[in-house]
Amino acid sequence: MHSVSADASSYANVSAFVTTHLTLDLTANFEQETLAGTAELTVDRRDPAATELVLDTRDLTIQNAEAAMATGDWVPTSFTLDAATPAFGSALRIVMPPGADRVRVTYATSPAARGLQWLSPSQTAGREQPFLFTQAQAIQARSFIPLQDLPGVRITYDATIRTPKALVAVMAAEMTPGGEGTGVFTFKMPQPIPSYLIALAIGDLAFTPMGTRTGVWAEPSMVEAAAREFEDTEQMIAATEGLYGPYRWGRYDLLVLPPSFPFGGMENPRLTFATPTVIAGDKSLVSLVAHELAHSWSGNLVTNATWPDFWLNEGFTTYLERRIIEAVYGKARADMEAMIGVSDLEDSRSTIEIAQDKTLLPDMTGRDPDDAYSTVPYEQGALFLAFLEAKFGRDTFDAFLRLWFDTHAFRGATTDDFLTFLRTELMDQSPGVVTEAQVQEWLHTEGIPSFAVLPQSDAFVKVEQARDAFVTGGSAQTLAQASRAWSTHEWMHFVDALPRDLSLDHMRALDDQVGFTKSTNSEIAHVWFRLAIAANYAAADSEMEAYMIRIGRRKLILPLYRDLAATPAGKIRAATIFAKARDGYHPMAVTSVADIVR
Repeated sequence: MHSVSADASSYANVSAFVTTHLTLDLTANFEQETLAGTAELTVDRRDPAATELVLDTRDLTIQNAEAAMATGDWVPTSFTLDAATPAFGSALRIVMPPGADRVRVTYATSPAARGLQWLSPSQTAGREQPFLFTQAQAIQARSFIPLQDLPGVRITYDATIRTPKALVAVMAAEMTPGGEGTGVFTFKMPQPIPSYLIALAIGDLAFTPMGTRTGVWAEPSMVEAAAREFEDTEQMIAATEGLYGPYRWGRYDLLVLPPSFPFGGMENPRLTFATPTVIAGDKSLVSLVAHELAHSWSGNLVTNATWPDFWLNEGFTTYLERRIIEAVYGKARADMEAMIGVSDLEDSRSTIEIAQDKTLLPDMTGRDPDDAYSTVPYEQGALFLAFLEAKFGRDTFDAFLRLWFDTHAFRGATTDDFLTFLRTELMDQSPGVVTEAQVQEWLHTEGIPSFAVLPQSDAFVKVEQARDAFVTGGSAQTLAQASRAWSTHEWMHFVDALPRDLSLDHMRALDDQVGFTKSTNSEIAHVWFRLAIAANYAAADSEMEAYMIRIGRRKLILPLYRDLAATPAGKIRAATIFAKARDGYHPMAVTSVADIVR
């Protein structure tokens, strides 16, 4: 029996009860935009004298609560719902009779549930059927299930999902075949997972296999393009298994969501949720797949025990992502992506207002963990691990990471757990190679340590030479000819490296030759629109507005809103665009953008 780390973002009384299994029976009502039904929780009593189970909820209507002992009959039990707080929702307090180890809650979600997005047919690719998807990370599972919503509690679950008969339900779990056309779908997740990895989507969905254990779910019009884009997924799995041990989740499928999905991807086990913005047609953005796949080891298998330990998920995963990209696509591409990551880290830190959020150990007390979300845990964490690799040697560090995953599999871990493991398995074995002071600086500094081992890429040298030649009088036509073989990442670096006050003549010449404003590559379009805002290049305005309305991925839209809001006129424009886009954004994106344009 593992102890559970309490988390400041949860009301759950884990010292008294710890959930071990969840059974869901939910009906999706697209007219009312609600999920309604029952959640049955099996709990492990940690305190024999405890008389109350406390669960997390947000905006749920609780209709009934029942309790039972073992396989005995259900009996009604009383419950109370505390007043809600903006950050954490409401504590649901259920009276537990002596010996009771199961509870069943009958409830319904709110149409405004933060973890659900209901899309009308017009907001989908097919434009004929509605769509629903969940996004539980970090603490939004409580908005569609009453449960102990903290990363230190891991549960198995089974679910019955009832839908309109024309739609298909998928979950991040084993799916029972034969549900299509019946309106009833059943699922089972036999491996214990934290609540933020519970995931559901319902829509007009089709499936295309890519290998014996990989495939793609998407709307019918997108599924073939997605399968072509992600066809290297099986190769990625094999490469990761060679480095860090077996893939332990059975299948690895991807679900391509409508463009309002607020993240690039979400690592839901067995079924990664992915944005369509990574389907560029040339596999140039599939590092997202490598990242979400890597979570099958770092995050899903070994999870941050509390949200302040988030870097243990994302820093490790970003490091693994680069190793997968190197194994499948070569070191040059991995180095380019790592260099862009360092640039993203510096850019992210420049927008962070709370000093401790610039470190790997932010203070989450009283805060929704999403309020501290940034690139820091991803890129600073990856740089920390790259430093350890450089100091101890790749072979030694790979063996260390594999042992970390094997010995902590299906468990939560804290930063202190990792430091103890690091000292025992590496630092004590090779005294003086890495000092305690260096480790502490990685965790607590608000910048990149001076002794960091930074990525290098020769590819960007030629890009910067081309940039210098263009800015100092070279022709855009010559640039376009010389850059025909450039990758997405080289183009992104080129645009990012241009002066922010580039002349309108230079902007027009570039656009005429390269077609940045109408680029179908979402990442290239993103960096170009940021430059267009800085340079007051009005010719990009209408395409940028359409981009910001069409796409809900926070990474791509929030910087544009911030850049616009930096001037009074731009802030008015940002608010105007947001008013048009708001209904198509996920609630998480709405909150983030509203804070910028307010």
